[in-house]
Amino acid sequence: MSQPFASTFQHAAVAADHPLASQAGADILKAGGNAVDAAVATSFALSVVRPYSCGIGGGGFMVIRLPNHPRLGKVETTINYREWGIAAARPDMFENDPDPDAPTHGGKAVCVPGTVAGLLHALENYGTMTREQVMAPAIRLAREGFAVDQHYEDSARKDKLVLPWLEQDPTRQARFAFLWERFLDSGRIRKGYVLKLPEQAAALELIAKDGAKAFYEGPIAKAIVEAVRKDGGEMTLDDLASYRVEERAPLRTSFRGRSIMTMPPPSSGGVVLAQVLAMLESRSDLLDAAMEAAKVGGGASSPAYIHLVTEASKHAFADRARWMGDPNFTKLPLKAMLSDEYVRSRAAMIDMGKTLPPEAYGTATPLPPDEGTSHLSVIDAQGGAVACTETINLIFGSLLPVPEFGFILNDEMDDFATRGGKANAFGLDHADLNRPQPRKRPLSSMTPTIATRDGKVELIVGGAGGPRIISGTIQVTLKAMLFEMSARDAVGGARFHHQWRPDVLQLEPELRQAAGLADALAAKGHAVGDREAVATMQLIRASAEGWQAASDPRKGGAPAGH
Repeated sequence: MSQPFASTFQHAAVAADHPLASQAGADILKAGGNAVDAAVATSFALSVVRPYSCGIGGGGFMVIRLPNHPRLGKVETTINYREWGIAAARPDMFENDPDPDAPTHGGKAVCVPGTVAGLLHALENYGTMTREQVMAPAIRLAREGFAVDQHYEDSARKDKLVLPWLEQDPTRQARFAFLWERFLDSGRIRKGYVLKLPEQAAALELIAKDGAKAFYEGPIAKAIVEAVRKDGGEMTLDDLASYRVEERAPLRTSFRGRSIMTMPPPSSGGVVLAQVLAMLESRSDLLDAAMEAAKVGGGASSPAYIHLVTEASKHAFADRARWMGDPNFTKLPLKAMLSDEYVRSRAAMIDMGKTLPPEAYGTATPLPPDEGTSHLSVIDAQGGAVACTETINLIFGSLLPVPEFGFILNDEMDDFATRGGKANAFGLDHADLNRPQPRKRPLSSMTPTIATRDGKVELIVGGAGGPRIISGTIQVTLKAMLFEMSARDAVGGARFHHQWRPDVLQLEPELRQAAGLADALAAKGHAVGDREAVATMQLIRASAEGWQAASDPRKGGAPAGH
């Protein structure tokens, strides 16, 4: 019997997109660990049970809020362990590559993984337990195995870049043999297939024993480099040994009495979230009117509300495409993008009766620069919170395994602007400032977010699904705050997505089938399209009964806690 996707817990909770991963974190909380300990345990477990979404071959972001760490007192920080480019990376490296799949499949697509460095940095600086303790659940899952679920099967079968791509050419099956045979059961992958990964268990045991150096300098590093170079990539041992995580102050914004902490660049999601919320706040007249209309019919699925949020999002996504990249390599205009004057000017352009031409969104005028895909949410018994989003990019990443250690490497090169005038696999346009370079981190849509009210955590949210992460995070946050929905309803309800280009408002089936909704949106000028799922979200929110936790039913997750 499947576990419910939403539950309420009195003391502490973990919401991850697989029930076994949520339970791994909950067990750590029950054993006395804090939110960081539980987040690290959950992430390592996800590396095993969601190998097509995230894992030790990828990277991520973590937002941490601890009210009273035993050593440090109050902690509010973010950890950036996004993958970065190898030393051989160059802006035009894919322009003349004859292989159209080079940025997404195989050795050339791989950036230096950051997950192990990031998780251990978090644990060592802000956790309270040992590596051996927090990694034990993941090691057990890898050795004993687990039955793959429907989402695993569907992801492998339906994604055109995985099984359909592999089946087109038998040489591809040989090229990615470990993936084909073990992770995909030689093309027969079905719900219930028991996947055991003793090789990954061995990697995790080495990391538990020797720390990050086991991954970045030891036998695992050698195996990674061998796999990449054998498949045409140019990664070196020095690329791995030189990898570093970064801590940055959270990007902060506010909305209707809440204080919000989210991820700064190279996450674009935090900036888009902040812009959209600020536009809605500045046009409280439109928002209040849309809320009144929603009370009459449709709620968060009413045409006026969807139109308003979409129009604000299109401005923010347009600025994302034009002006954002890795802040270590370019001066970003964040202060200008988030200034009251600029936000008001964009919000003033919103017309509740119609859309604008695509070029009218955001600004094409240079802004002054500043100087100087799995998500988990955790709340502990002391009110400590972690929002953590991790990815290997596309489903099964680059498809390139490290056979000796049983994990898949990322294809984050595709999150750079790899070819001029060509959108990436998610249909996103990127400015040239997001071109590949050594030690540069590609722009990301991951949006881990923590919101507080009166000094206490109100919600912890984030998701997976490329640029749709941003839309999902915005909508789930607004449903919880504006519509006062439960975690179950906020996560389980239908969503929509517009990323400026392509100029299509995508609706999930429930919205597409709602009587008159698509026609009402089309009458305002929207080109309406279909989207099976707009991201998969994980949410924990405070309530009078305790901590409501929801793991998106779109991915078959379930929360755990006590």
